[in-house]
Amino acid sequence: MKLNGTSAIVTGAGSGLGAATARALAAGGARVALFDLSEEAAARVAAEIGGLAIPVDVSDAASGEAAFARAAAAHGPARILVNCAGVAPVCKVLGKQGLMSLDAYRAGIEVNLIGTFNMLRLFAQDAQALDPLEGGERGVIVNTASIAAYEGQIGQTAYASSKAGVVGLTLPAAREFAPLGIRVCTIAPGIFETAMLRSLPQAAQDSLGASVPYPSRLGNAAEYADLVLHIVANQMLNGETIRIDGALRLPPK
Repeated sequence: MKLNGTSAIVTGAGSGLGAATARALAAGGARVALFDLSEEAAARVAAEIGGLAIPVDVSDAASGEAAFARAAAAHGPARILVNCAGVAPVCKVLGKQGLMSLDAYRAGIEVNLIGTFNMLRLFAQDAQALDPLEGGERGVIVNTASIAAYEGQIGQTAYASSKAGVVGLTLPAAREFAPLGIRVCTIAPGIFETAMLRSLPQAAQDSLGASVPYPSRLGNAAEYADLVLHIVANQMLNGETIRIDGALRLPPK
């Protein structure tokens, strides 16, 4: 799928992987709607790239519907959806503070898994009615999981299981949407440089980067965005989760 003139939606677009993806899509000529829980954060990036900032709680049905309607009214129905909105809760089931609450577990599932599904279903609903492009393609969805979906560490029960759910969502959704010409892929990043990681002492950042076999550094958001662009462009990529991690495999802790 070509980017120029195409409408795209990026969730979690106010920072990190989402912001880098919004910039990359806009640089390719796409009309980008930036969804984020923080309208202020989305607006800063939107002003930079000429996009549209829309506040949204991805895990809420009504909020998602309203956001999609606003994006469609401004740019037309989207043909590209990139789900980057997410949280990274850390909590042991049996921790020093006591038993992990169901609410703490539920919070990670709500945003990372239910939020991804909510955006996916609303996108597909609109994209199915679009005129097909070359090869019958109508849309592309790129979700974000994590290598923690495969090697979750101690304290990551909520995070790892939510991301494993995103991986599990990918193939059945791709199979269901195939007759409609809508592709679904997922990216599973390793340790990437984000605002949270940048807040750590430099020694801690260097240590994390050194744990990556090659290249021995933190991933940068532009590398994630480059992979998004390739998935969008390569019509044969469908139903797959792609690791981008420098051959890293997470240890237990």
